[in-house]
Amino acid sequence: MSENSNQWDNFEIESGSSEAKDKALKTWKKYFGNDDFFLKYPKKTIYELMAGNAEAWLCEPAIDFEGRVIRFNEFLKKIDETARALKAAGVGIGDAVTVSMPNIPQALYCFYALSKIGAVPSMIHPLSASGEITQYLTISKSVMLMTVDLFFDKNLAAANDYAEKTGRSIKVVVTSVGDELSGIKRLVYEAANKKKVSQKELPENAVTWKRFIKSGEGTKAPTYGFKNGKKEDETAVILYSGGTTGTPKGILLTDLNVNAEAIQTLTVSGETREPGLKMLSVMPLFHGFGLGIGIHMPLVYGVECVLMPRFSVDGYAKILRTKKPNFIPGVPTLFEALLRTKTLEKTDLSFLRGVFCGGDTLPPDLKDRVDDFLKNHGAKVQIREGYGTTECVTASCLTPKDYNKRGSIGIPFPDTYYMITKTGTTEPAATGEEGEICLRGPSVMLGYANDEAETANALRRHDDGLVWLHTGDLGYMDDEGFLYFRQRLKRLIITSGYNIYPTQVEAVISSHPAVHLCCVIGVKDSYKMERVKAFVMVRPGFEAGDELADDIKRYCRERMIKVAVPKEIEFREDLPRTLVGKVDYRKLEENV
Repeated sequence: MSENSNQWDNFEIESGSSEAKDKALKTWKKYFGNDDFFLKYPKKTIYELMAGNAEAWLCEPAIDFEGRVIRFNEFLKKIDETARALKAAGVGIGDAVTVSMPNIPQALYCFYALSKIGAVPSMIHPLSASGEITQYLTISKSVMLMTVDLFFDKNLAAANDYAEKTGRSIKVVVTSVGDELSGIKRLVYEAANKKKVSQKELPENAVTWKRFIKSGEGTKAPTYGFKNGKKEDETAVILYSGGTTGTPKGILLTDLNVNAEAIQTLTVSGETREPGLKMLSVMPLFHGFGLGIGIHMPLVYGVECVLMPRFSVDGYAKILRTKKPNFIPGVPTLFEALLRTKTLEKTDLSFLRGVFCGGDTLPPDLKDRVDDFLKNHGAKVQIREGYGTTECVTASCLTPKDYNKRGSIGIPFPDTYYMITKTGTTEPAATGEEGEICLRGPSVMLGYANDEAETANALRRHDDGLVWLHTGDLGYMDDEGFLYFRQRLKRLIITSGYNIYPTQVEAVISSHPAVHLCCVIGVKDSYKMERVKAFVMVRPGFEAGDELADDIKRYCRERMIKVAVPKEIEFREDLPRTLVGKVDYRKLEENV
């Protein structure tokens, strides 16, 4: 990427913290072999960074969607068409627009078009319930809702409910997956899709994608950026927390946040930009991992995004075999599913250059099995585990390319600093001492939408005079600066006065040769307050039952303190998942 004189300053830690700076740089140089810990960030919007870089590779592929390849010149044209339609509909600078779509080209057009005109994309899961969508609309104060025909009814109901509760009308734009398919695939989709809507069938507050795009013809949509009025602290995109503490929170992110994530991710990947590279964009773009690393980062550097709107094991395996993507990001359950598929047994995976795992804890045993799988299929890479939160877009820490400390989530991204504080305080913990994970860097959010109290709780000023993001996660840091994640602060089992961390118990159970996947929760106990219960999926070739349950308990007793050993083991054929594919421990807790 060419140098730009109009840049944000290096995000070096301020005075009084030279020791932290020196330690971070020393660790970085040792494991990455260069001085790229301090980076430059062009002062551009999300759209400007991607579109400006794309001028160098206009004829190269940007998107592969179900076999239809969209090159960067066409991609930019589609974004401009969408931007003109948004302007014609009255969407202005600072207005929020909710995008409720899977990983389809129209979602990307909307995301970048909104950035282009200075509006704010509010990215939500299209499978959300109608009441949840109303909640998201209320948090963002959206003026428009963009969705797909498959989920039109509930999105329309949410928009009407929102209008009734707030007195603010909202336009619903509805597209179809088939609108961006080509040839026979489009015909097959339209024949099978029973939810297809026509303009004649729509109410006054809804419009089809084709009609919407046509309405923008003749309208001008100039790019809004820092050269013509944009401020650094303006919200550029709204993502949402997973709701692990109850009501989801709207996370306000800036252009610097999202662009820094892209620039940092390329740096830690150890890769350089070259033509022909592909990213399997399977993580949903409403999720920080899917948007920041699965979509924006590759497009900024001319890497083709192979879009996968809906995950399935067979579909995932087919894309690996036929498209041969060089990079695959995912959550642990995605890689767990990879190990189960039979269709990759003889597949050569030597084309893989980067396999990244985040979004949830990766048990060491699962990492071992994935690494063995990759090696046995010709890949010369190991799975690299990262850590982050949506409050800093996504990842802010990653294991080095060819080195791993067992159980570690890696070292901080460039310009990013971690601190472990004594739980419930802003006081630094000692090296190796467990406490709350805190961080600061260029990807840390502005705050939460309409929630000053939660913002103040998350972004706290320490005695060093700096503001740190308190993640609500427990962990520790070793003497080299490697991070170790232990547990979410709120996910804690207290039995007989002892604190038990489910993720630690899960790591032990997962290493049992018969266990494929597990989840540990606390259930009420009249004597001990809580007792430990484990839900277990068994690997093929093993039989669930009392004998295996007893063996797992014996295995645990040999490896952990007695109070942490599960008192009860329940075998399941599958475990509930959240919308982003994590094991949904809350649903298990609700049903016991």
